[in-house]
Amino acid sequence: MMSAHLLSWLIALPVLGGVATLISGGAHANRARWIALAFALATLAVCVPLLSGFDATSASMQFVQNLPWIEALNVNYHVGVDGVAVALIALTAFTTVLVLIGAWGVIDEKVHQYYASFLVLEGLMIGVFCSLDALLFYVFFEAMLIPMFIIIGIWGGPRRVYATIKFFLYTFLGSIFMLIGLIYLYLKSGSFDLATLAQFPLTRSEQMWLFFSFLLAFAVKVPMFPVHTWLPDAHVEAPTGGSVILAAIMLKIGGFGFLRFALPITPDASHEFAWLVIAMSLIAIVYIGFVALVQQDMKKLIAYSSISHMGFVTLGTFSDD
Repeated sequence: MMSAHLLSWLIALPVLGGVATLISGGAHANRARWIALAFALATLAVCVPLLSGFDATSASMQFVQNLPWIEALNVNYHVGVDGVAVALIALTAFTTVLVLIGAWGVIDEKVHQYYASFLVLEGLMIGVFCSLDALLFYVFFEAMLIPMFIIIGIWGGPRRVYATIKFFLYTFLGSIFMLIGLIYLYLKSGSFDLATLAQFPLTRSEQMWLFFSFLLAFAVKVPMFPVHTWLPDAHVEAPTGGSVILAAIMLKIGGFGFLRFALPITPDASHEFAWLVIAMSLIAIVYIGFVALVQQDMKKLIAYSSISHMGFVTLGTFSDD
C-alpha cells in the first residue's frame, strides 16, 4: 500500500507540514521550526524506499498511480517517476532540510510563515517531477510561483518588490504559451496524458508552433539567454534559503520540462530547431560565464554562474549523438 501511494505521500507530506507549521502560530517560533523540520525529515525518509525500490534497469515509469481527477475533461491524477525524476525528487527533499536548518537562527520574523512557505514549495516541486498528466504538471508548475513569490516578497532585500514582480511576470507569461499549446493538444487528441501526447501524430507545422510554446515556457524557467534577466534580481533580493532553492531545484525544472514535453511530443521540431537552443546555450555558457567572473556580489555571482552552467544542461539535451 505504501509503495502504491509513495509519490502521493511525497507530495502531501510537505504540504501538510506547511499547514501544520502555519497553524502553530507566530508566537511559538521554535515550535514552528521543529514541526517544519520534522515534516521535512519525514519527506526525506520517504525518499529512502523510493530510491531503494527504483529499478534502474527499466526504462518504464515506476511507482505509477493513476486516478480520475476531472473526469469530464479526461484529466487524471497521474504520477510516476523515471531515473531523472527520482534524482531530482531526492535532491529536493535533501535541499529543503538544509534550507530549514540554515534558517534556524537567521529568520526571526514571521518564522512559521517562512518555514511553511518552504514546505509547501517542496511539495509542489515534487509534484512537478512526478506528474505524468500535462494539466497536473501545469498546475504544480504554476503553483510553485506562489510560495517563492511570498518568500522573496516578505523576507527579501530592499528591492524585493521589484524582484518578485519581475520574477512572477517572466515565469507566468512564459508559461501562458505552454498552456495554449496544451489546450491545442487536448483539443486534437482529447487527452492530457503525456504518454498519449507523445504518440499522437502531429504535422510539421503543428510541431513547430508547439515546440516554440514549450521553448518560451521552459527557457524562462532555466533561464536561457536572453530571457535570463529575472534571475539575478531574484537571487540578490531573495533570502539565502530562497536563493538556494532557486539555484539547486527551480532552474532544473526548466531542463526537466524539455525532457518531458519538447523532445517526446515535438521530436521533429526539436531536431530541426536544435541549432537555436544550442546557440542560446553556448551564449549562456560563454557570455554569461564572463559576466559571472566580474561580479563582486556573491549572490549575483551564483545567479550568473547558474545561468551559465544550465547552458550545459540545455546544450546536452539538444545535442545529437
